[in-house]
Amino acid sequence: MLNSLSGRFLILTTIFVMLAEILIFVPSIARFREDYLLARLERAQIASLALLADDMLETALEAELLENAGVFNVVLRRDEMRQLMLSSPIPQPIDETYDLRMASPFVLIKDAMVRLVTPGNQVVRVIGAPVREAGLLIEVTMETAPLRMAMLDYGVRILVLSAVISVFTALLLFVAVRAILVKPIKVVVGYMQRYAAAPEDARGIIHPSAGVTELREAEEALLQLQTELTQALKQKERLAQLGEAVAKVSHDLRNILTSAQLFTDRIEMSEDPLVRRLAPKLVNSITRAVSLCEGTLAFGRAEEPAPTLTMVNLCEVVDDLVEAERVTLGDDKVVIVSEVPADLVVRADPEQIYRIVMNLARNARQAITATGNAGTVTISAFEDSDAWWISISDTGPGLPKRARENLFTPFQGGARKGGSGLGLAIAAELSRGHGGSVSLRQTGPEGTIFDVCLPKGDGTI
Repeated sequence: MLNSLSGRFLILTTIFVMLAEILIFVPSIARFREDYLLARLERAQIASLALLADDMLETALEAELLENAGVFNVVLRRDEMRQLMLSSPIPQPIDETYDLRMASPFVLIKDAMVRLVTPGNQVVRVIGAPVREAGLLIEVTMETAPLRMAMLDYGVRILVLSAVISVFTALLLFVAVRAILVKPIKVVVGYMQRYAAAPEDARGIIHPSAGVTELREAEEALLQLQTELTQALKQKERLAQLGEAVAKVSHDLRNILTSAQLFTDRIEMSEDPLVRRLAPKLVNSITRAVSLCEGTLAFGRAEEPAPTLTMVNLCEVVDDLVEAERVTLGDDKVVIVSEVPADLVVRADPEQIYRIVMNLARNARQAITATGNAGTVTISAFEDSDAWWISISDTGPGLPKRARENLFTPFQGGARKGGSGLGLAIAAELSRGHGGSVSLRQTGPEGTIFDVCLPKGDGTI
């Protein structure tokens, strides 16, 4: 009950109605007390009329009149003369005097609350105006115990009535909320559960039908979300199937091209001038095809494992990379230079940081080689208070517009003709695993600079 929407409405409605009734109860009990005292004054005035008719009353009759009026004595002022009309012994001194002729609502409420919480029996004097202008004022003396008992009885009846009204109102609201809000919400939840169990089943997509504006908007938003998600899931499923097929084709094609590459090595030894002239181009084409197949297979594997972070001497890693690249350069006119400080230590996975720098440096070397000109690839690094920074700069021709627009996008961000863009995508993914990033600082005819950022913090704030 407490955890359901309708149950909370029921409880809150009951509480709010009770609070409203309490706010009504306070002026009501003050009004009841005022009416009670005015009734006593009116009875006392009627009892005093007997004395006006006959100046001499028997003691027994006078006592009976005072008892019926509920007072001890009656004083009536006529024509500026104060006259004790009826009297009887007062059991105790008078404690309070209340003048009802000029009492404000706040005074009446205060006196009523004080009387309600004050136990015991007191004798009070009450002053009021006679009815039908039968004098200037009328004054009586009376006990407070009967007044307090009457006020308590009235209060209990008011509270019982308030409780009945609040419960009845809450039950009506409970039924209304269940019909107007809870049932439509359960319908929406049911659609969500069915869709979560089988997103590909179109029957789980909601059909907006709510009459409440807010619920209708929620249903329409859910409809749009389910429709877009279903389309995305279908597209991802098709892409996954396509990727699996491409991986299989790339695997077999790589094996075929590897065999072809062995044959081209023999073709290069041919004495035919035409064959000798065309063979290098064939070798380069097959080499690029093998590289693309290998890159496709590498990118299509499972997600890269989480890096094992240790403190690594970056200079040693870069020196190993430079030596390995020099072996593969051959007759290239590209020079790879390391300007990493010998004592710079970074927190990284040794294997993955090697791959990050290798991919960026190799991309830079290949971009320069494609121009046929000489050039330099420079690897530098430094640190500040927040991160380690590794820069790979080159003197190449800069990135073409298409590469800049699709930077780090596999198969679209290639910087050279025939490139796949996998190197940048892999470097960016490995950097994110370290909590860092790869960014393009500048590119143009004067060269290109990529920055790798490895944060020093542990990711907490």
